[in-house]
Amino acid sequence: MFAGTHKAPPGGFHLSFDKVLIANRGEIALRVIRACRELGIQTVLVYSEADAHSLPVHVADEAICVGPASARDSYLNIPAIISAALISGAQAIHPGYGFLSENADFSEVCREHGLVFIGPPPEVLSRFHDKSATRTLMRQFGLPIVPGSEGPVRTLSEALRIAEAIGYPVMLKARSGGGGRGMRKAESQKDLQRLWDQARAEAKASFGDEGVYLEQNLEGVRHIEAQVLADEHGGAICLGERECSIQRRNQKMIEEAPSASIGLELQHKIARLAVDAALRSGYRNVGTFEFLVDRDDRLYFIEVNARIQVEHTVTEMVTGVDIVKEQIALASGERLSFSEEQIWVNGHAIECRINAEDPAADFAPSAGLLDTYLAPSGPGIRVDSHCFQGYEVPPYYDSLLAKVIAWGRDRTESVARMQRALDEFTIVGVTTNIGAHKKILASELFREGRVTTHLIDTLGVEALVS
Repeated sequence: MFAGTHKAPPGGFHLSFDKVLIANRGEIALRVIRACRELGIQTVLVYSEADAHSLPVHVADEAICVGPASARDSYLNIPAIISAALISGAQAIHPGYGFLSENADFSEVCREHGLVFIGPPPEVLSRFHDKSATRTLMRQFGLPIVPGSEGPVRTLSEALRIAEAIGYPVMLKARSGGGGRGMRKAESQKDLQRLWDQARAEAKASFGDEGVYLEQNLEGVRHIEAQVLADEHGGAICLGERECSIQRRNQKMIEEAPSASIGLELQHKIARLAVDAALRSGYRNVGTFEFLVDRDDRLYFIEVNARIQVEHTVTEMVTGVDIVKEQIALASGERLSFSEEQIWVNGHAIECRINAEDPAADFAPSAGLLDTYLAPSGPGIRVDSHCFQGYEVPPYYDSLLAKVIAWGRDRTESVARMQRALDEFTIVGVTTNIGAHKKILASELFREGRVTTHLIDTLGVEALVS
């Protein structure tokens, strides 16, 4: 499963719908439109007033404005999105990532209106919505988990007692969190007292749920995730793992497949654990089971992301599987279109997230008109982006401009191709983190595969902007 010569899996699907509404924006909306077009599916895109002139609006077969710039009034506006789907005759809704992608209520509303939600069904989303409950469930399945609270922590005194028992530093995490948000690190009792109200307020503001739980903060760990696909007929498969250790403030910056920091034995173990947990928990559709690996290669389960991931691209590059097409087919009731024996990991892929942000100003978001936008190309390079010259980068949403993915026959070649691609990438009009990516890729720690979640702290932010 993890080595050998690539064999392309079969790609024929018999779908139960022929028009899909896309409830998202940016590069992921464009990515879904392209997958639908290759499947012969008509697309309807909902958009905000701020995105009226975006590339996905121009590429989709139909586009419907569902509200003003605020995400709350547009991309999170469930009644407007459902109405757009019904009026346009769409039979299914693809939520992309973020926004409503893991919202069980939205999935249920889709079902009530006869619409297919392209993602896990509501009962599965509800099961994995509470991160602390997911920890408990996985412990029951025999997965090792990071030491922490048994469930949500209700009072500061309880948090202080648990932190004292497991040892500082600890992480305060939103139980309904995701995407690296809703997390606070407390180094001491004083820190925990100071951050307690902040963490709960951020959880409430970001996710509508002030519940938080505690985990021990493991130092020098690798963040490894397993890409799982599961159908409604009892089939499940892991498409290998991804290395997601290079993060800033718990937000991923660079991802790789396969991991350069763990060996084959651990890769196989993670795949087995993820597939077993998916089957035992009744998981459906596409998702990732995420783990931490410590200095002694001890493994800890941390969470399930019940949606397509930003970094699904690197897995696609090394397996040849179009994960978005598979996601659509699985939602249509199809069986997995391939077996484990048909999937081989071929070569190495790296993704760099190009954001409109200023590393010299503490990575503050940067909005404005793209006077110049010249994306890289050439052998082994893929760019997923919704940007173009003359595009106005709005200040209301995530700062992701593009994902650059480099494939090579081995890690050395993929790194060289990524460095060449970043040198070619020219963006004028907003400040980006391209320079910071170049510094990370040139560092000795990265080139030797000695990556951890603290790599950027080790290098120092100053080194990334000098």
